[in-house]
Amino acid sequence: MVRRIVGARVGAHPAAEDLVQETLVRVLAASDRIEPGMLEPYAIVTARNVIASMWREGDRQQRNQHRVVDLEAPAAPDEELLASEEQSAVAQALARLTERERETLVAHEVAGQDTRSLASQNGSTPGAVAAQLNRTRARLRVEYLLVQEQAEPPTDRCRPVLYALSSGDRRRQREVDAARHVLECDLCARLSQPLMERGHQRDDEVRIAIRGDADIVSARQAARELASRLGFSKTDLTVLATAVSEVARNIVRFAGSGEVVVELIESPRPGVQVVARDTGPGIEDVDRAMADGYSTYAGLGLGLPGARRLMDEFSVVSEPGRGTTVTMTKWRQEG
Repeated sequence: MVRRIVGARVGAHPAAEDLVQETLVRVLAASDRIEPGMLEPYAIVTARNVIASMWREGDRQQRNQHRVVDLEAPAAPDEELLASEEQSAVAQALARLTERERETLVAHEVAGQDTRSLASQNGSTPGAVAAQLNRTRARLRVEYLLVQEQAEPPTDRCRPVLYALSSGDRRRQREVDAARHVLECDLCARLSQPLMERGHQRDDEVRIAIRGDADIVSARQAARELASRLGFSKTDLTVLATAVSEVARNIVRFAGSGEVVVELIESPRPGVQVVARDTGPGIEDVDRAMADGYSTYAGLGLGLPGARRLMDEFSVVSEPGRGTTVTMTKWRQEG
C-alpha cells in the first residue's frame, strides 16, 4: 500500500524506495500508539508527509546550493530570526489557552510548583491538577503547530481531533472519528504525525500487523510473552497462543491483512484481552461460522469455534463488505 502511494506521487524517482522505508520506520515507531483502525490512515498520512518533506528539503538545498563553496561559512544570518519566531509561536500558543490553564502550566513548568501545592491553591486534588496539566499540554502542542503553520482549522471538527491525537486519548479519538478525519483534512493530516509521535510507548500492550504466516507466529509469541508477565500457567499460555494463531490465520486467509492487539487487563481480575480486526469481506452468517465443526479451510481444524472454546470470553462482530472484529479474553486462574 505504501509503495503504491509513494509511486503515485513520485513515480520512478531515485528516492522512491527510501521514501517507502522512511514511511514504514515512522509507522512502526508509532504503531503501539495508534488507535486500532487508524494504522492504514496513519500510514497514508505519513507517506504524504515524508514525500512533502523531501520536496521541501530539495527546494531548500537548491536555494542554498551557492553556499557550499564557502568553507568558512559564518553562522546562518537567519538563526536569530528563527529563534525569535520560535519564541513568538510559543507566546501566541500560550495566549490561546485560558487564563487558568496558562497560569497553572507556567507555575508547574517554569516555577516548578508541584501538583499538591497547586491543588491546594486551586481547591482541587493533585490528580485533577495532573489531568488538567496533561490536557493543557496537549492543547498547547496543537496551538503551537497551528501558529507555525499560520493556519486556522477549516472545520469545527479539526481541533477536537487534533486535541485527541495530541493527548493520546484513544477513547476520544474513536468518539471524534479521527481516523476518517485525517484522511479528509489536509491540515490535520500534516499535523497528526508530529502530534502522535510524541506519545509514550505502552508496555502492557502489543500490536502486530497481520499480513502473512510470519505475522501469525509473531502474534502467537507476543501473546505468550505478554501473558507470562501475569503468571499464567504453561498450559494456559499454550491455550492462549493457539487461540491467537487461529484468529490471526483467519485474517491472513480471508482478509489478507489486519491487526491483532494483545493487552494486559486488571479488571475485574488479571487477564489478557485479544482483539483481532480486519477490513476484509466479513462473515455473512456469523452463527454458522461459530458452529462447532464448521471450517472453510485446512487450518489447525479449530477455527473460530475452537478459539471460542479455548478462551473464557469470546465475541465476533462482522459486517459483510466492511470486515470482522474478534474480541476474546483469557483470565488468569487463581490459586
